[in-house]
Amino acid sequence: MLNLERLRTLDALARHGSVSGAAEALHVTTSAVSQQMAKLEREAGQQLLARNGRGVRLTDAGRLLADHAARILSQVELAQADLEAQRGQVAGELRLSAFPTAARGLFPRALAALRSGHPALRLRSCELEPEAGVAKVVRGDLDLAVVLDWYNKPMPLPDGLVKAAILDDPADVAVPEGHRLADRPEADLGEFADDEWITWGEGEFCHEWLIFTLRSKGIEPRIGHRAAETHTQLGLVAAGLGVCIAPLLGRDPMPAGVVTVPLRQRVRRHVYVVWRADADRRPSIRAAVEALRAAGQAVSAG
Repeated sequence: MLNLERLRTLDALARHGSVSGAAEALHVTTSAVSQQMAKLEREAGQQLLARNGRGVRLTDAGRLLADHAARILSQVELAQADLEAQRGQVAGELRLSAFPTAARGLFPRALAALRSGHPALRLRSCELEPEAGVAKVVRGDLDLAVVLDWYNKPMPLPDGLVKAAILDDPADVAVPEGHRLADRPEADLGEFADDEWITWGEGEFCHEWLIFTLRSKGIEPRIGHRAAETHTQLGLVAAGLGVCIAPLLGRDPMPAGVVTVPLRQRVRRHVYVVWRADADRRPSIRAAVEALRAAGQAVSAG
């Protein structure tokens, strides 16, 4: 009889590609992973791992069993979700992530409401960029991830995920107080063609969106500074070092010396939450989605 926890270890090793990656995902030591795999090999009666340089790789038998393990674990999760749904209880552990401005703008209200309304629910949250959050939900390391895409650049989602809208987040351009457009009721994005931009890190989804959007308007952006956090970007704007995109979510309080100029194109981010389809019936998932939507409505209402 194959042991479920050992199948879970094999699944983590297949998904993460290394013993250390599996150990980190499972919150165990690398020694524990190796021991579980050795026991699973004895149960299966076949070699599942082979040496690959300093690491390991799955053998043909290992890959075959890992494929079965992924399906078995998905069915187990579906069974657990059905049992939770039948009991109707919001309990157990729920692991969530959000990109930084959503973690600041949504999580305090949403997670406090969940803790107050469902004291048997244990919450674990972290900040992650959208792509990383989605990847961890797919792998089963997270239950939910709050992610985003832009009005003109959707983010592709893998199969097997469900999503729910949280809010549409309007974005302005933040400029220094003495900027030539600071007093304008609205401006066209093309009017910032000569400005130096403060943007996100290279390769991040929001940075790629900004480059894509500016170039689609015939503007080759001048990137002066990069910062992951909105408030760091706004601090650089306050110092007169450039302009940045400033979505409504998570930007308050605005630093002194910064003015936001609405864009004529009505630039918006679509903020939503994703989870695995096989966990769709879990009451804790439903409760979290409702709490996040309520937090989003509060942000939209100002």
